[in-house]
Amino acid sequence: MLLRQLEYLVALARERHFARAAAACHVSQPSLSAAVRRLEHELRVPIVRRGNRYEGLTPEGEVVLAWAHRILAERDSLRQELSSLRDGLTGTLRLGVVPTALPAATLLTTPFCDRHPRAGVSVESLSSADITLQLTEFALDVAMTYLDDDTPRQARRFPLYEERYVLLTPVDGPLAHAARARWSEAAALPLCLLNPRMRNRRIMDECFAADGATARPAIESDSVAGLYAHLPGGRWSSVISHAWLHLFGVPDGMRVVPLEGPAHGPRVGLVVTRGEPGSVLAEAFLTVAREAGVRDALDTLLRTYLTDVG
Repeated sequence: MLLRQLEYLVALARERHFARAAAACHVSQPSLSAAVRRLEHELRVPIVRRGNRYEGLTPEGEVVLAWAHRILAERDSLRQELSSLRDGLTGTLRLGVVPTALPAATLLTTPFCDRHPRAGVSVESLSSADITLQLTEFALDVAMTYLDDDTPRQARRFPLYEERYVLLTPVDGPLAHAARARWSEAAALPLCLLNPRMRNRRIMDECFAADGATARPAIESDSVAGLYAHLPGGRWSSVISHAWLHLFGVPDGMRVVPLEGPAHGPRVGLVVTRGEPGSVLAEAFLTVAREAGVRDALDTLLRTYLTDVG
């Protein structure tokens, strides 16, 4: 069995098309097809359902695919470790981040690159479901996501911070000078929120419901940047995670008001697929995370904004 055969199988499962998989691997379609057939012959099981076109993998093929992801990840880890022994840490860390945690990711990526100048980070914004899938397929080294039951069981979790929710509202709005606001009061304002497909919005909807209210925003966005783009001008209010203040701050003409409710929201943290030996890049990133003090940095920032407007 050759590693190249496993690479072809992974590409075929990803592209779901022989010609596209061959193009992705920079080989001819006959070469890729022949390599997959040799793999089937060596393992003595059918791997691919064949018809006039690619029809998916057999049950045995799904098992082989899972092992292929694992074996290729171990190959990459070996290369990383040998490279780090020879030249110091090199390579590119593959980091998947849920969109609502992206503003806080720089608290880790910047010190990581400072400590390991020969290494880089590829940051990809992904849904929590896509993160789970890509971790399972070893397509990510580390994920920054919500730590809940949706994360893979065979994974290590490293908590970073708990989300805190605050109201951003115009300085001349009805709640601008309140010491604290209720979720039901916030629901009555002209709102701009993330759309319901976002996990963060669904969490907020639960908070609104717990206070007997339903949020009916006039503006919905699928990104934090899109949400913030609507806030200047004094028309809209929004409920945000305190982590967003790290990158976006408080727009001119707006005020931060704490919301009554749970002291802490859901936990956000790092998830790394278990493996021995593990990814050298992932372990180095976890070392930086342990020293970064993300929770304290974000809480201090929130207190600063609340003091400034107090």
